[in-house]
Formats: sequence, structure tokens, C-alpha cells
Amino acid sequence: MARREKTEYPGVVAYITADGERTFYIRYKRQGKLIEERAGRAVEGMTAAKAFQIRAAKIAGNAQSNQELRAERNPPDPPAVKRGILRRFFDAGAPRANPPDHSEEAYRKHIEAIHDSTEESTRDILLFSTADWDNPFWTNKQHMAALFAKRGYRVLYVDSLGLRCPSFHGRDIQRILRRLCAVPIPRQVLPNLWRISPLALPFHASAAVRAFNAPLIRLTVQWHLSLLGMRRPLVWTYNPLVADICAGLSHSGIVYHCVDDLGAAPHIDKATISAGEKALGKSAELCFTTSTRLLDRMRKHFPQVVYEPNVSDQPFFETARGNLAEPPELAALPKPRLLFVGALSEYKADFSLMEAVAGRYPEAQWILIGPVGEGQPFSRKPPALPNVHIFGARAYGRLPYFMAHCDAAVLPVPHNAYTDSMFPMKFFEFLSAGLPVISARLPALKEFEHLYFPSDSEEDFLAAIKAVLAGERRDSEAIDQACRYHSWEARFARMEAVLDAVFPLQVNLPQGLVTA
Repeated sequence: MARREKTEYPGVVAYITADGERTFYIRYKRQGKLIEERAGRAVEGMTAAKAFQIRAAKIAGNAQSNQELRAERNPPDPPAVKRGILRRFFDAGAPRANPPDHSEEAYRKHIEAIHDSTEESTRDILLFSTADWDNPFWTNKQHMAALFAKRGYRVLYVDSLGLRCPSFHGRDIQRILRRLCAVPIPRQVLPNLWRISPLALPFHASAAVRAFNAPLIRLTVQWHLSLLGMRRPLVWTYNPLVADICAGLSHSGIVYHCVDDLGAAPHIDKATISAGEKALGKSAELCFTTSTRLLDRMRKHFPQVVYEPNVSDQPFFETARGNLAEPPELAALPKPRLLFVGALSEYKADFSLMEAVAGRYPEAQWILIGPVGEGQPFSRKPPALPNVHIFGARAYGRLPYFMAHCDAAVLPVPHNAYTDSMFPMKFFEFLSAGLPVISARLPALKEFEHLYFPSDSEEDFLAAIKAVLAGERRDSEAIDQACRYHSWEARFARMEAVLDAVFPLQVNLPQGLVTA
């Protein structure tokens, strides 16, 4: 997390990241309102003195605030236009399954609330996700959206467009029904953050379906962007199949955050994903990856690729080291307890390894938290053994309580094309919670093998469990240092620095102002 530091110049402060990156902000009042806005970064030549000059010019009225500059570039629709948009929306026979909620007056109030609640921001973000916002297991998509919003960016979060071909499983049918019933307006889920759920045919392997989807999704997104007053957002995508959609959108750049080998996931067409990434690489300026194997692959397609592995909410999971209450569902289970948190699907969890180790060491209780079959509806289920306990999904805020009352964390990950490029989301979360981690040896964790207990076989995994339960540990200081560096806030600061370099925001100085 960046620390705030005063400078020798009044109204000028510096935010300094863990790696020494310095960004200057100015504070001043306009029409009685206190404003704090970015002046620039030290690596781009900004100094406290220059920031002070910019502040003086803005106080004197010789330079506009950043918010005024954005408003000038993206003027809001006049009231008459807004009324026309609303009238056209309702006259077009939009769905009104719930008349009180969908009345014109309620809708107008909703849009007014959106405009009134926006805070000053540096840029707008259009985020294409591969997971719905309300998925109980938050990953990069939700965390990054929330971090952007927390930092003052305005974010439009686009729910998954359905990369995986749907099945007749009840979970898939429920998702389809929810999507069909989704309200066609941006729903605010956090300050500065709105969510939409566009309709799309989830058969992306078909060129005809992709050709049908692209204009439909583009028009839907354009509609919501116009309602929010986002004229040229930065596109941040986890979905590689958006090149055609973005081609018709006004935007300020494209970033692909490649966090998985999507083409290797079950029921997703590999050739379609590969072609999509190549096409996206021709229009995107930047790509972030979470593993070195993804880094090597994306370098073939994107002009600039940066490796940043998965991270954790370090302060949040560190609470597991304190005296948290034991969850009632654990109280009846004896120790030692081995904890697994994540999708209980056979392409992500090695149930054969789990069954073999649990059978050979029945004294240890396996605590499995997560939805069964997530991402793989007809997956094999976890082993049915007396010492294997399936708790299903648990609220994110409850996870530290389970971690506090388990003895070790386990990652029995199978070796396949998907996991060869996977960096487990729970790796640094477990370490932040103070749990020793026993995991199958993964390519993405190679540089962190001094922090956990890697295994290459059933024998290794069982031996590591016994060693950990007997008291063997890795260097706690090295673990804590790694967890601090690989936290959401620290990584976001590093990624934001890259964004500022690739997509610089111009600071317009009044004519004649000295900047040297």
C-alpha cells in the first residue's frame, strides 16, 4: 500500500509505493469544495515544485481542475436529450416485469443517483469479466474492479459473456434465467462501480454466433456507457474475445489481463480463444499475465507484456493469526485439520491424490470449502471418506475464521494443460493467514518454492503433511516479506504505474507557466 508523505510545499503531497515510486498530488479548494487530484509522477519529471505551480494556477483560476477538463472533453447530455433517451427507452416496450421498480420516475432517479454519486477520478474503466460480479469466489476480476473504484476510477463491470458452452446442469440453467431477467440499466454495486449483464449467445466457437453477438454487445455497452457519461474509457478485459466489440467502441486503449489459459479449461474451444488472443493483440497496447508461461505465450501477440502473479488481501487474511472464533461447523471435528479452499472440480483439484492421501492418513481431517463442479458442471465429486468433509461455498468474509482453526493448507492440484499456467489464488492467502502450504509442484510457483512444501507424488504429499504437522516450517520472515509485496494494494500500485506510463494522462498547464 502506498504511504502518504508531506512535502515542503503547502498543498502538495506525495504517495510512495513499496518500491519507491513517487506520485505527486495537489490539494486546493474551489467553490468551497476540497479537491485532491494527481499532478504527475516523479519518473515522468514531475516534482513537488512543479506540482505547487500547478496548484497555484488552479487556485488562481488560470487552469481547470482535472474534473473540469474531463467534463469539457466529455460534455454531459443536456436534460432534453436525457429525457428523450428515457422516453425512447420506455416507449420501445422495454421489459416491465416489476412496474414499481421499472417506472420512468424510478429509472430517472436511478440515473440521477449515478451521476450524483460519482467521485473525482483519473479515468473511466470498461471491464470485461469472465465471472459474474456476484460469484461467491472473488478472483482478479472483482478485486481489480473494486480496487479501481476505490482509487477513484469509475468502473463499468461487464458480467461474463459465457465463454464456456452451457450445459443442462441446474446451475447453468439458473444463470441463463437470471441473465434473461436482468434489468437493462447499470446497477451500482459499490461507490464508483456499476455492473451490467448483457445478453449474448454462449456458443463462441461459431463464427456466425460471434458475428451476431459483437454488434448486440457493442450496442448494449454503448448504451450503458452513455448513461454513465463514460465517453472514452480504458478497456480492461479478462475476456480475449472482445476485439470485434472494441473495434466499434470509443475508448482510450485496451489492456488484456491474462490470468488463465482459458483455452485449456473444460468446454471452452481452444482454437477460438487462441484466435481471439491473437486478434486482441493487434489492437491492445498492454497485457498483464499471472504466470511466466502465460507471459511467454502473450509476448508473441502483444506489444508490451508485464508479469504480475496472483496476490492476496494480506491485512484481511492476517486476521486469521489472531483469536478468531471457531466456526460452529468445525467444532465437532478433531484436529489436525487440512484446509482446501477453491473450486471442487477435477480439472483444478486432484481427487485421486486427495483420496489416496486421506485414506492412508485417516487421523487428518480434510476441510473442503468451495462449490462442487464450479466451471465443470458434471465433474467427478470429492472422495466420500470419513475424514473428508465438504462444506460447500462460504462467504469470503468467513474464510479467515476457518483458516484460524486449521493446521495446514493443501493444494492437491492435478497436472494438466490448464494448471500448467495457473497461479493458485489461494497461495498467498493461505500464507498471509499464517498457514503452512503443501502443494503439488506447479510451474507458476517455481520462484516461491522456498515458501511452501512442494510435492511431486502421493508419497511426497503425505510426507510433507506429516512433516508440517510435526512442526516443520518455512522461513516466516521471508513469507511475510513476500506477502507484503504480493498484496492487492502493492500490485495495484505497480500496475497503475505501468498504466500511467503506457496511457499517460496529460496535465494541461496554462500558457506561460514555468515547468522547469
